[in-house]
Amino acid sequence: MLDNHIYNLMEQIVDESKSLWRISKRYKQDADDCAQCQAFWEKLDDDKEEHIEELTELIKAHLK
Repeated sequence: MLDNHIYNLMEQIVDESKSLWRISKRYKQDADDCAQCQAFWEKLDDDKEEHIEELTELIKAHLK
């Protein structure tokens, strides 16, 4: 059985991944006529990618 904090990391990576998918596939396309919003979604997309990478490394470290 995993410790609760590892489960929390796994839950968060799922949430971040779902959010990244929505941003990439829907939100950026919906805002295609607004440069300011496009820039915001692009920045958030990059942030989510970084969060997912960091969470992946944390989960790997705990599952060794």
